[in-house]
Amino acid sequence: LRSSPPARVDSSRVEWVELGRFGRPKGLKGWSHLESWTDPPAALFDYPHWQLRDAAGQRRRCEVAEVRAGPSGLEARLEGVVCRDGAQALVGLIIEVARAALPATAPGEHYQVDLLGFRVVNVEDIELGVIERFVDMPANAVMVVRGERERWLPVTRQHLLSIDTATRCVRVDWPEDF
Repeated sequence: LRSSPPARVDSSRVEWVELGRFGRPKGLKGWSHLESWTDPPAALFDYPHWQLRDAAGQRRRCEVAEVRAGPSGLEARLEGVVCRDGAQALVGLIIEVARAALPATAPGEHYQVDLLGFRVVNVEDIELGVIERFVDMPANAVMVVRGERERWLPVTRQHLLSIDTATRCVRVDWPEDF
């Protein structure tokens, strides 16, 4: 799950969690392409009620009328959206759900939003900065770490060694000068 609140955010106070974004319209009957930030992507459809947020931060609740996974990705139609113009008005809106609606994580699992603001320390005990946001890339997600400079660290078993929620610290195998 991606999010980009300020780096020192207290994730326990995050009320809404971003799960995706509306893309371009699909056809003439109000369908839209979706960008999902869930794993797996179709898990976005597990939530029948979405909160939509625009660039100004305004939110509105909506009901999902229909969903489908097409050859070109995920698509949805909202209640009351029956034409291409209605779908066009949704382009770029962020899909959010209430944090309380998310399932509990298994031991050793974390939602990305919960790691925002965590310190990142490498195996040499050098602090690289704090996690500012996550970006999904084709091969894997990367965490954007802001310290004296910005670093993009891959979120893989090879590089992400441990997460300590008590001290809000992530230990990585990543050289300071890379």
